[in-house]
Amino acid sequence: MTTLLSTVLRRVFALSTEAFPQMAVDRYGAQDDMDRTWQMFEPVARTLVDSFYATIDDCRFEVLVPRLDAVDVELRGIAYEGAGMGLMLLDTLLPYRRRLPAFLAGPGRPYRSLVAIGVGLVMPRVPVGHARFLARQDPMLRWLVMDGYGFYDGFFCWKRSVTGHRPPRRLHGYALRAYDQGLGRSFWFSTGGDVARIVATISGYPAHRQPDLWSGIGVACAYAAGVLDRDAIQRLLAAAGPLAADLAVGAAVAAGFRDETGHPAPHTELACEVVWAEHIGDRGSSSPGEAVARIASDARADLPADVAGRPVFEEWRRRIRASWVAADLPAPAREGVGA
Repeated sequence: MTTLLSTVLRRVFALSTEAFPQMAVDRYGAQDDMDRTWQMFEPVARTLVDSFYATIDDCRFEVLVPRLDAVDVELRGIAYEGAGMGLMLLDTLLPYRRRLPAFLAGPGRPYRSLVAIGVGLVMPRVPVGHARFLARQDPMLRWLVMDGYGFYDGFFCWKRSVTGHRPPRRLHGYALRAYDQGLGRSFWFSTGGDVARIVATISGYPAHRQPDLWSGIGVACAYAAGVLDRDAIQRLLAAAGPLAADLAVGAAVAAGFRDETGHPAPHTELACEVVWAEHIGDRGSSSPGEAVARIASDARADLPADVAGRPVFEEWRRRIRASWVAADLPAPAREGVGA
């Protein structure tokens, strides 16, 4: 049942499944391949939008969670992402209950990374002090919130964030790097996963921002709808050039998301196999996705809250990157990697 609040928010937010392909057309013009690509992206966008409004309509966990769990397993993380959007919005508009923390500690815990990204997707539209909100969050999840923020900007503020290459003025420090990973994720959808358009978009940014943008491409390539075959992913890896390690980090982060939820996906397996092919070695009975997820999990083990001023999320990514780089080095040189 659609509530009055949901009806009002549909008008205010103007968030619909159909809005996403139109935004891509506005940015890149009509492309021959976009219709085919959108057929693969459409279930992702629809799941996100529908679960967002379903959460607004009825956020009681006993009602919401069965709805989310009824979604196909490949898309269920996206459904929980939409729930994170809705719960964040409700906690801001109707703050007498703390729905989001209860959800993260309860039924949303296996999907907490995706929920955090969903929180970031709605943050630019709610009256909340960003620095204060982030300071209250889990040291790892707070940066995934910023990832979601970057994804939002890539779609809805593209004249500033993409054409003008300007991040929000309110963001500072490491938040800008996590924001760029989400911004890079948005490029995957807005370019239709096209390698040439991805490269052209990223190349317009300053060199110091490009590694995080490529990391976002890696997350999207390995987690979202599979629109590239093996040859195309190989071309994407080659196009990343010296930033291929950052693409690999993003793919490992995505594999970690899949492992957290227990929902593998064929395109995650393919991306991990191609991107990490020469780096996962003898994996025994493990699939490529499982092997890469294990690398991500091992990198996360015993992470301190802070490493010489480096956020825990960045230390995690640094360790994953070291695993990828080490496989490219002669054996004697590997001992010093990550030291």
